[in-house]
Amino acid sequence: MENEMLYIVDTLYVIFALTLIIFMVPGFAMLEAGIVRTKNVSTVLMTNTMIYAIASMCFLLIGYNVAFFSGLSGFGDSVNEGVSKYAVLLFQIAFVGKVINIMSGGISERTRLIPLTLFTVIMASVLYPMAVNWTWGANMLEGTFLELSMYDLAGSTVIHSTGGWALLAAIMIIGARKGRYTDHGIKVIPASNIPLVTLGAFLLWIGWFGFNGGSVGSIASKEGADAVALTILNTNTAGLAGAIVVGIMMYIKYKKFDITMILNGALGGLVAITAGPDLYNIYQPIIIGAIGGALVVFAVPFFDKLRLDDPVGALSVHLVNGIWGTLAVGIFASNGDDITLLGQIKGIIVIGIFAFVSSYIVLYVINKLMPLRASDDVQTQGLDVDECGLESYPEFKRAY
Repeated sequence: MENEMLYIVDTLYVIFALTLIIFMVPGFAMLEAGIVRTKNVSTVLMTNTMIYAIASMCFLLIGYNVAFFSGLSGFGDSVNEGVSKYAVLLFQIAFVGKVINIMSGGISERTRLIPLTLFTVIMASVLYPMAVNWTWGANMLEGTFLELSMYDLAGSTVIHSTGGWALLAAIMIIGARKGRYTDHGIKVIPASNIPLVTLGAFLLWIGWFGFNGGSVGSIASKEGADAVALTILNTNTAGLAGAIVVGIMMYIKYKKFDITMILNGALGGLVAITAGPDLYNIYQPIIIGAIGGALVVFAVPFFDKLRLDDPVGALSVHLVNGIWGTLAVGIFASNGDDITLLGQIKGIIVIGIFAFVSSYIVLYVINKLMPLRASDDVQTQGLDVDECGLESYPEFKRAY
């Protein structure tokens, strides 16, 4: 009876955590809808909706068994025998769309829906599940020289960097938005709806409590409850530190407080802490999150100098801080046995090469068959009319 009660408690805990994670779907949608111009908002919302639906279905039917299989057929093994296998499946399904959300936001305002949907199918069915397999899952690399010993609790590398590497490949193939980079410099394209950006960022922040807290695996004991609470505390602390540091840096540099950069600083801190929030004391996340926020401030103009057009700053938030967060585990939590800095670096390199190269190849082939990039005329008119047939703000005068 006691074991059944623990099973029930942990299953409820996982279901609650995955519900918080699914709140990140409207989080990404609102943040991106607020960043892009009004003529592209319906397309962004449709993209986020279809990513959630299609990626989830593909992972249910194919991806989960690729990641956790014990054979070539059937429902893959549960990664936690103390929890309902259906709750574990739901939890993993809640994760998968985030990888593609990271990518879709960074290529918004110039990407067509159908080819992006094709990439979503392949990423959710094969590419992301392979990264999961090598780290959290069945580990088909075991016994080879590529075998990974990286510690990554909730996916600084497995989710955030994987999405970031896919985004980098996509931007290199698709190119920048029409008129973004000119001979006279960089054209500033302001966010269309700051309240939506703020709402989206805070939905993501709240979702992170399930993202990281749910990854601990069990709450049905004093030790488990303490581990979950510490993980959520450290997650929140890193977000706070990232926001505060970016606010200070913005004021020192510009004598202004840029809310979009401050929110991205918070998200950068949250990405950075994701690899090991259960391993730190309550003060180390301040350092990790602060560095994560600072990295966003330096990375955004760096990518612009390279003419890598990323409207939402996803490369800076997810790719850069995914790498930093995974390194931070080796720096702050190395124990000389299971966790080493060298092991963390190896994991970053192996997953990074796989994610970038495989994404580039898949996107290159899709682009040859069906162009990913919308035409200049469609970009000028706005993707909403061509892709969705309706605009989010039809009564507003659109800014081209």
